[in-house]
Amino acid sequence: QVQLVESGGGLVQPGDSLRLSCAASGFSLDYRAIGWFRQAPGKERGGVSCISSSGGRTNYVDIAKGRFTISRDNAKNTVYLQMNSLKPEDTAVYYCATAPIRYYCSGLMRDYDYWGQGTQVTVSS
Repeated sequence: QVQLVESGGGLVQPGDSLRLSCAASGFSLDYRAIGWFRQAPGKERGGVSCISSSGGRTNYVDIAKGRFTISRDNAKNTVYLQMNSLKPEDTAVYYCATAPIRYYCSGLMRDYDYWGQGTQVTVSS
């Protein structure tokens, strides 16, 4: 069974850090790009960051640059999103997804064919 499972979300205070994980089972992420997306209450889902299959290329949306870091461990079939200096506006459900793309990564949801169920991140004092 092909599955992506996110973990690591939770309730934190402004300025704190979280590391989200996205573990794949039933298939290999080796030749696939991975993207992290998020959806805040009342807003559309949008891209946060993505990473190519080798990890050599990464992209971040402006709100994530300098605070978030995406990485992957193909041996563990897992991708991570390290989030530092969290702000209340980072509150959202965070989703990981994978796309059949090797040499770059995409910020477009339509390029991704498998999605996780999401993990809630709440930043509040």
